[in-house]
Amino acid sequence: MIRTLVSRRHVLGMLAASGAATLVDPGPVLAQLVAEQPCAAPGAEGTLLGTLSLFRTGAPVQPFGVKFNGAGLDARLLTDLSRLQSDRLITPNAQAFVRTECPAAAAAHRGPWTITTSGLVAHERTLALDDLARSARAMGPHLFECSGNNNPANFGLISVADWDGVPLIEVVARLEPVARATGVLVSGVDYDGPRSAGGSFPGASWVFPLASLDRLGAFFAVRMNSEPLPLDHGKPVRLVVPGWYGCTWIKWVNEIRLVGPDEPATSQMQEFASRTHQAEVHDLAREYTPADIQAAATPVRVEKRRGPAGLEYRIVGIVWGGTKPVDRLAIRFGSDDPWRPFSLCPAPKTAAMWSLWEYRWKPVATGVYNIVLGVPERSVPQRRLDAGYYVRQVKIDEI
Repeated sequence: MIRTLVSRRHVLGMLAASGAATLVDPGPVLAQLVAEQPCAAPGAEGTLLGTLSLFRTGAPVQPFGVKFNGAGLDARLLTDLSRLQSDRLITPNAQAFVRTECPAAAAAHRGPWTITTSGLVAHERTLALDDLARSARAMGPHLFECSGNNNPANFGLISVADWDGVPLIEVVARLEPVARATGVLVSGVDYDGPRSAGGSFPGASWVFPLASLDRLGAFFAVRMNSEPLPLDHGKPVRLVVPGWYGCTWIKWVNEIRLVGPDEPATSQMQEFASRTHQAEVHDLAREYTPADIQAAATPVRVEKRRGPAGLEYRIVGIVWGGTKPVDRLAIRFGSDDPWRPFSLCPAPKTAAMWSLWEYRWKPVATGVYNIVLGVPERSVPQRRLDAGYYVRQVKIDEI
């Protein structure tokens, strides 16, 4: 867990004097100060007096753990992040977020599940899922997040599960792509009909460049937390794309097609263009950049505690995303407040899932505070943190 440091007051004074209390263009000062801070010895946690609600002004409160907003493409189920503990970082299947529930065609399927293969391959064939599943092995825990998780009303469209599956690159190799094949299109069963009330289009498919498959590490998952996939999570098979938004994690996979460089973008790629930070809605699949999740962090609860030093607040949060673990963050509580750097202790060992962090805080006045986070190392891409996507608010009534 994270501990604030005894020297923090001195550090903040140096930041203010240097004019480096910003993450927009901090120069080397902030990153150096954070790097020089060791982890402090754990202090007394004190007596827990209660947990304060996090909110965002103007955003309605949505229920955790129950589906809302309708059915089908409009079904939503949120994970309650406020309950996360360091020894319980895997989300139980029943509590894992749902962005689209299982379509009737997939739920009603009986008999062996098959995946058709076609396109630029030596021989078109049908893959039996039973044969594929025999090659499944442990793929480890991976975080999955809806690209619409920026909406404070929906925050909770993010979870972590432990998966078993078969690498996509191995399946593609079995199909013997011809020389002019440059990508693989993965499709799944989806809803028929017009656009949903929430604005989603029917059609679930994504095109992935063949040249990036090994680095991407995508795989077909058949088990989630050591159990067969639940219906709403793609039973019997879904694609998992580590480090990419959930719109690319195609559920109820029933087709694989090898394609060439002029393959059109799918309706799913176009629908989610803005939410996956594309420059525009492109016509060709090859023009899309990776739908990757960059480094991000947010508070998940604020604990009110009384200890030897009196009343204090312990902010607990998560950090996730990016290509390497983030072991340092900076926090502030309003636009006029200086950035306060701190280290994550112990340092995360993986960026494949979320890690918990902790910050101890003694506010100087009552009122509503913004909790804003950033990664001091500015070489780390963090577009959503820069844009304030994961800012949360808390109301302090007692100091």
